[in-house]
Amino acid sequence: MSKTTRATQALHKAGAAFEVLTYDYQSGAERIGLQAAAAIGEPPSRVLKTLMVLVDGKPACCVVPSDGELSMKRVAAAFGGKAATMMPPAEAEKATGYHVGGISPFGAKKRLPVAIEAAALAEPYVIINAGQRGVMVRLSPAEAVRVLEAVTEPLLA
Repeated sequence: MSKTTRATQALHKAGAAFEVLTYDYQSGAERIGLQAAAAIGEPPSRVLKTLMVLVDGKPACCVVPSDGELSMKRVAAAFGGKAATMMPPAEAEKATGYHVGGISPFGAKKRLPVAIEAAALAEPYVIINAGQRGVMVRLSPAEAVRVLEAVTEPLLA
């Protein structure tokens, strides 16, 4: 398993301080983010999942705690839209260039708008997928916001 991905390359290029973590990815896990949190021994509030959405038909990315559920109303508002839906997995893979279970907000094929759950900013660090199943990066939430040029809003139901 390579620890160098497009995501880690993007973080290096942005001058971000981060650490790469790996875990044994379980194919077919019902909730990948929760499985990752358990595998690395971190609370789900610190292990953030990357969810791809469509806001008024346009792709966007939400980064939220792995135990959280999106509020589509809040997602739409965060991006200044009227309606939001989850992006179909095949479309998410095409938009990001990553496989489901390894989608990262860093280094995606196309630069997309990103929103990070505001509550994550209270964590001393967060862990986000690094663009490959079983590979994560640990960094400060402020660093993630800076690199992604993300908005921070309450996104959870």
